[in-house]
This record gives sequence, C-alpha cells and structure tokens, in this order.
Amino acid sequence: MSPQELADLVADRSPRGIAATIARLVHAGDLLPGDRLPTVRELAGALGVSPATVGSAWQTLASAGLVISRGRAGTSVLPGPAGRLPPRYRDLADAPAARLDLAAGSPDPELLPDLAPALSRVASRRHGRPASGYLDDPVVPELERLLRSSWPFLPQRLTVVDGAVDALSRVLEQVSGFGDRVAVEDPGFPPVLDLLDHLGLERLPVPLDTHGPRPEALESAVAAGARVVILQPRAQNPTGVSTTPTRARELAAVLRPVAGQVWVVEDDHSGEIASSRDVSLGQLLPDRVVHVRSYSKSHGPDLRIAAVGGPAVVLDGLVARRMLGPGWTSRLLQHVLADLLTDAPAVEAVAHARRVYHGRQRALCAALARHGLALAPGDGINLWVPVRDEQTALVKLEAAGVRVARGRPFVVDPTRSPGFVRVTVGVLRAEDVEHVAAALAQAARA
Repeated sequence: MSPQELADLVADRSPRGIAATIARLVHAGDLLPGDRLPTVRELAGALGVSPATVGSAWQTLASAGLVISRGRAGTSVLPGPAGRLPPRYRDLADAPAARLDLAAGSPDPELLPDLAPALSRVASRRHGRPASGYLDDPVVPELERLLRSSWPFLPQRLTVVDGAVDALSRVLEQVSGFGDRVAVEDPGFPPVLDLLDHLGLERLPVPLDTHGPRPEALESAVAAGARVVILQPRAQNPTGVSTTPTRARELAAVLRPVAGQVWVVEDDHSGEIASSRDVSLGQLLPDRVVHVRSYSKSHGPDLRIAAVGGPAVVLDGLVARRMLGPGWTSRLLQHVLADLLTDAPAVEAVAHARRVYHGRQRALCAALARHGLALAPGDGINLWVPVRDEQTALVKLEAAGVRVARGRPFVVDPTRSPGFVRVTVGVLRAEDVEHVAAALAQAARA
C-alpha cells in the first residue's frame, strides 16, 4: 500500500487516529504480517502532518504488538501470535471458532483431578524444610519410586522433564544427529513432525492398521536406513489405535536383528487415561528403548510433567544436558504429582475420566453408525474420521457449529490431502453426540 493510499484512509490525523486506522487494516487482513509500512517521512508528507505525529502513531502500534521497527529496514506489520507456532501447529490453530470445539486434542478440564488439595498438602509438608539444592537429584525420590513401580519394563534410569514433546526433543538430541533417518507413524502427531524438521531429521513413514504400526512398513523403513523409530503405543494420536501385544512382538522381531543400530522412542502421551494395556517394546528390547509417559492428559496440562525411562547411556546424557538449561523440572510440581498418584480421590478421578472417555468414544461411533458412517472406536480422546474432501468437510462442519482438526498436519507428506479429520471426542458432551454425528456423517460424504 502506497503512502498516499494509506493516507486516504486516515480520517483522524492525530497520532491516535493514524494508529487506529493501521490497526483496523491489520485486523481486517488488508495489511498482512510482514507487510512494510511507509516511512515516517513518507506518510507524514502524504498526510500533511509532522513526522513526530506519525512517529508517535508508530510507537503506539509497536506498544500494542502490531508492528515492529527495524531501524533503516523500516517498520513492518508484526506476525500475530500464531506466527510463533511451528508449521503444523500453526495449521492446526488456523481454524475458525465454533460452538463446539472438538479440534484441540486437550483433555476435558472437568475430568481432571482437583489440584487444590494436593497443593495444600504439599505446601504443608514442605513448610520449614530447606530449599532444594541445584545439584540435588532431578527426580524427587517419592515420585521416582512411584514411576518405577508402574513402568512397563525395568529402566536403568528414570527422570522427568517438561512434557512429552520436551522429552522427545531431548531424547532425539541424544540418539540422533542431523540428517539421520527416523521412522515415524503416518499419520502422526504434528508437533513431532515439526520437531523432526527442526532437528534436521528425515522422516520415513510407517502406516498403521487397527493393531498398530505395520511390521512390513517398519521393516522397509529400517532397510532404508532409519536410525530411530518413534512409536505411540497407546491411544495413537490422531487415530486412537493402541498397539496390541502380538503386534509389539512382531515389531520387536523386525528390530531385533538391528537392535544395536536402531533406537526406539515410545510416546505414551495419554498415559493413565488410556483404556488399553500398557504395551512397550521395552519389555522385548530393553537396551534400545526409551519410554516417555506424559501426565498432562490424565492429571493436567499445567503440571507439564512427563517421565522418561530407559538405558543409562541415553538418560545420563539427557540429564547432564538439562543441567545446562532448566536444570530440573519443578520439584514442587513433582511433589504435587506424587501426591495425586497416591491420593484416593485423585486416583478415582483419573479412573473415572478413563471410563468417561471410553464411553464417549463408543457413544459417538454408535451415533455415526446410525447415520451410515461405521467406525471402530479408538482409545483415548481422539477419533480419526475419513472424509471425501477435507476442505469441504471443514466448511460443512463449520456451518454446523462444529470445529475439528484438519487432517493435513498429521501426515508425513504435507503436500497430500489425507482425506481425514481428527475429532477430539474427549470433550464431547452426551447432549451434543447426535448433532455432531449427523454433521460429521454429512460432511464426510460431501
């Protein structure tokens, strides 16, 4: 937009009026993130005001987070908050608001255990005790004992970090290098695909069936040079598939001949809200498996705690690297999680959530079947729904007041449309099931 074109849109030529006009153009999309604005002198000349007047308007816009000044490089429209997101995360966030938001992949906040009693108990027990030292163990002993008692195999080391994606990032830094090939489920979790791109790792897709990752696809990926395999053993996001014990043995059989060359990283992101068995390849290949278990969906995203267990050669390096950054995950929050894992009402709250999510999966699938769309219920909180045309389905669902996640960010090759949408069933209330099923069935056929 030229200085004169912009000036013609400014009715109030005060600093406040100039800033308000620019803000309206940004919010309306007439000025886009990265668009360069006229210089102060150019716009001042077109408006017939002093440069100080325009400069004051620019300062107001910068304070509001709408523009950024780069000195001689000029002033540009600042990207919105979504600009800080990685590409696939941004694609997930790029969807209009709706009455029923079934896109976020988040747990139902009403089904999370109450943190207040745990915080109170922990604060009372910690009162008067000396503060933790910088070189103390990164995991509080009480929590480590609880984690070890529930781990699917006997790990040499256990630690905790700030969520599952943080865990995956730190493990991958230990077991892979730039340019390495990584076998990853297709479809998979968008932030993990973004993470692989960020680390310079080449993705090799491993499709799934109803029993888990397909062994022949994993064998092909290993033959193509995969040095790391990333798996979601339970409630796979987005499909809801949980790997069966038989499939786990088949996958281990593929990896056993190359066990000294390939690492397996397991992301048990749904943890205690998953209804299926806690299956891990660590039971079969303990020296090459790093298992990650998140407590965000079961106990609350604000805890930001995931446990990591596996071989000492990986975990010791991970802990040492964290000492040069955050050091450790808040020991206060670790005590809160340990309390929640042993407090009877909290334990029952998580068990109740698991039952409710299980029921919501089946209720929606039963309703979809009544509308002519037969799907097998998944595990956890998400359902992967096939559609004829993704964009058309999204538009139809938006018109019905239903927001779901587009399928494209979940696939390894983002240039192809997968013909699916992901529905977060975990937040679906009983009174909305029929409406959502009818809208999904109609959108799937469109």
